[in-house]
Amino acid sequence: MTTRKEEILTISARLFRERGYSSVSMRDIAAALNMKASSLYNHITGKQEILSSLLLPVAKKFTDGMETVLTQKNSSVNKIMQLIEQQIDITLHHSVAMAAVNNDWMHLEGENLRKFENMRRQYEENFRTIIMEGIERKEFSPAHPEVILFSILSTLRNLHLWHEKRGKLDVNVLKRDMVKILVNGII
Repeated sequence: MTTRKEEILTISARLFRERGYSSVSMRDIAAALNMKASSLYNHITGKQEILSSLLLPVAKKFTDGMETVLTQKNSSVNKIMQLIEQQIDITLHHSVAMAAVNNDWMHLEGENLRKFENMRRQYEENFRTIIMEGIERKEFSPAHPEVILFSILSTLRNLHLWHEKRGKLDVNVLKRDMVKILVNGII
């Protein structure tokens, strides 16, 4: 059974995706929930709590997945393949929140902004390191690591938009084909 707070987060994520964090008010959220704005504050302190509750758990899933990949004794190719598959899983399981993760994170404040920025920076640094190791080991073509990083992450960061508009592909087909296309482009 869904709690009222989970319902608030789901509706808020949908509104943020449709209109952007800055364009959504607490009144808009309350109206979408068929409640008064003052009642909303019985469950949540404000938009900052909503945003951090949407973003930080998803960001943690990405960083935890990265840590798992980093501890394995795999080739760089296999590590990149695992990261692509993990990002597909996280994106599809949190597709409504992914728009906020990609577009609204800069509206976080204080410690929550620092936490998110640190997780994002560390994730990208680790991804870059795996790419550079793959180039050094001649597992990947000698392309610029930043171009590889940008190509893979920009594709994956927009997966939630594409998947929503193009229909729901079977996750196994999506993983197989995205991994093949993204990895074959760098080996």
